[in-house]
Amino acid sequence: MSREARQAKAAAAWNLTNEIVVVGAGDPIGIPGGHDQCFPYKPHHEYRWLTDCKREGGIVAYDPKSGWVHFEPPVTEMELVWGPSPAPIGRSIEEFGPWLAARSGRPLAALGSYVNAEADAALSKTLSRILSHVRRPKDATEIALMQRAAVATKAGYEAIRRAIRPGVTERDLQVEFEYAIQKAGADGPGYGTIVGAGPDSAVFHLTPGDRALQEGDYLLVDAGAAVDSYVVDVTRTFGCGELSAEKLLLHAAVVESELAGVALCTLGREWHDVHHACAVVMAEALVKLGVVTCSAAETAESGLSSLFFPHGVGHTVGLGVRDAMAQPPGIERDRMVAGVRVRIDMPLELGYAVTVEPGTYFIPALLTDTARREKWGSMVNWDKAESWLGAGGVRVEDSVVVTEGEPLNLTSAISYDP
Repeated sequence: MSREARQAKAAAAWNLTNEIVVVGAGDPIGIPGGHDQCFPYKPHHEYRWLTDCKREGGIVAYDPKSGWVHFEPPVTEMELVWGPSPAPIGRSIEEFGPWLAARSGRPLAALGSYVNAEADAALSKTLSRILSHVRRPKDATEIALMQRAAVATKAGYEAIRRAIRPGVTERDLQVEFEYAIQKAGADGPGYGTIVGAGPDSAVFHLTPGDRALQEGDYLLVDAGAAVDSYVVDVTRTFGCGELSAEKLLLHAAVVESELAGVALCTLGREWHDVHHACAVVMAEALVKLGVVTCSAAETAESGLSSLFFPHGVGHTVGLGVRDAMAQPPGIERDRMVAGVRVRIDMPLELGYAVTVEPGTYFIPALLTDTARREKWGSMVNWDKAESWLGAGGVRVEDSVVVTEGEPLNLTSAISYDP
């Protein structure tokens, strides 16, 4: 979809008559104490989607009476000497002040990174939420970029599988993954690479460190490539050497749960249904393992499953690892399902790209918590649950697009085998 088509789609959804909308790209953020160094720059997603431009400091503005105008900074001498940003295609940023001043007194919405004390906060929030809904369905160009990211991500996971052995560290495996995806055409990782060995496989946002794999450990890898800022979010859990029969059972159950969740990513499906279905499948494994003493259905319905599956089953993905997550206009929800608040609570629509990432974990902070022990009482075999402490956990995740028929699993080519 062209930038003109995207801008027209946003304008139609806003349906404004007199309001002014300004969307800012943002500027690089300096590294404290780094003098002339900055953190890696990416424009705000709202600006990037509307303009398909990556130059810092840009502004795209909309007046329903005259249409869209794009302003960008000129090329500076410093850029020419130290390294250029993408060339500007819009009007000079110096023209923005007079453009806005000529519309003084009209309601103003500030989106993206644009900040203006005179902006109407409620209007800004409403229009941002509408734009999020407009951006959520992925067009063919966006899906193609995510498919390229999926191909590179597969190469990264294959490199990790080849490198698994006792003694290899989380950091070693991170390096293998990130080298392989860039060699396969990615710009780099789409988010911070997570590699957790043994007990670290139960730490959700772990920074890989020097923990070494041991025979029989779980190895959880949550990592995905980015191509032109479009990302796939993937998790696989491996075994180092031979896994025990119980660890294999749990791994198989999480894979079964994840694939069941993927199959439910169909038009009109409520996201709560996906989470609940995944929770029940994993609870069945906890029953088989003797960890919980009630039925799988009761484990999910009572919220007990959140002791072992404490996060939402997934989120939207695309232009970044969290993309367009605001609830659709007219939907106000804060519901619980299987003991947790899911990260998106909405019916799925055509073109939505979502992750499905169920997991079962044995987390010391949760399993040793006195309040939780009192709450769940005899519904948990605490001795059996404690025997899993140190084992970590299992998570499996794919990035999926909702179609008119079967879900399009962008990352299914990455093996689920432990």
